[in-house]
Amino acid sequence: MRIHIVFFLLTTFLVDSCSNSEDPTKFFEIQLEGRKKQFQNGDVIGIAIKNKKERDIKKVTYFLEGKEIETTNGKINLESATFGTKVLKAKVAYEDAFVEIEKNIRILAETAPQVYTYNILNTYPHDKKAFTQGLEFRGDTLYESTGNPGNVSKSVLRKLNFETGKIYEEVALDKSVFGEGLTIFGNKVIQLTWRSGIGYTYNASTLEKTGSFSYGSSKEGWGLCNDGDIIYKSDGTEKIWKLNPETLIEEGYIETVTNKSIFNKANELEYANGKIYANVWQKESMMIIDPKTGAIEGVINFGGLRDRVEQHSNLDVLNGVAYHQERKTFFVTGKNWDTMFEVEIVKK
Repeated sequence: MRIHIVFFLLTTFLVDSCSNSEDPTKFFEIQLEGRKKQFQNGDVIGIAIKNKKERDIKKVTYFLEGKEIETTNGKINLESATFGTKVLKAKVAYEDAFVEIEKNIRILAETAPQVYTYNILNTYPHDKKAFTQGLEFRGDTLYESTGNPGNVSKSVLRKLNFETGKIYEEVALDKSVFGEGLTIFGNKVIQLTWRSGIGYTYNASTLEKTGSFSYGSSKEGWGLCNDGDIIYKSDGTEKIWKLNPETLIEEGYIETVTNKSIFNKANELEYANGKIYANVWQKESMMIIDPKTGAIEGVINFGGLRDRVEQHSNLDVLNGVAYHQERKTFFVTGKNWDTMFEVEIVKK
């Protein structure tokens, strides 16, 4: 009899212990109207908590990216200052405890990008041996950064006359690294490399190297631009990183989205008129991106431009965009193109 009592008590203890050790995040699940995970900014959707273990729920509070959102008649407003992948959180008070559960959702732009085309204003010579990765003006002086596909040559950083192609100054990178985008901040040129996880700084006047910096969470180095306060960096993903201009530390990011999907093809960058202009990797097109939200507000079709340059075996894709402040025009070229085009961008 004593054996049966001991066995009963032991079994009860083990059952209680297993029950108490259950993960409370498994008790509940956030359910959204239509079981969707992708929404447009400002969508009002139904929301509920699936009570898997039939616990006594006292209260539920919802948060989007850490900010509490109100529930009205079982619905919430999915409005966010930035777009892309977001964390929707529910804090569930039940019985004498509470637990936080999460669901990843995507918030997209409200409207589709507008479509633009171009008019050619002028053409200028461009070094067809230059595998162009970065392009930016300082006054009338054009700064260019190149890569070295196949390590057949060194990547370079150069200053040149945009009208003649004459090189004023040039420095070569070590052959082991692949030069990528650049931007000019104050009297400092900042240049990326591709997969080395490191970038370099130079004196903008002399191109003397002044330092180096390592990347943070970004995967690679692609394009750079700045708005006078923030440096923006693309890395081959949907993210455009925000760098502190003094420390070059990544301090956040935006994600590039349309009204239908998250997009991950931003390459060379240029900042102009309050927007980020980004070459689309491997395409004859360019995006116009809102740097505050990540919304792709426009797409520029540069189809036909490559047909206007010398056709040769090393000819590669459109890449390189620079805005001339005084002329209010864009300059675009490509990898191993013999021509640079001055264009105006117009709605189609």
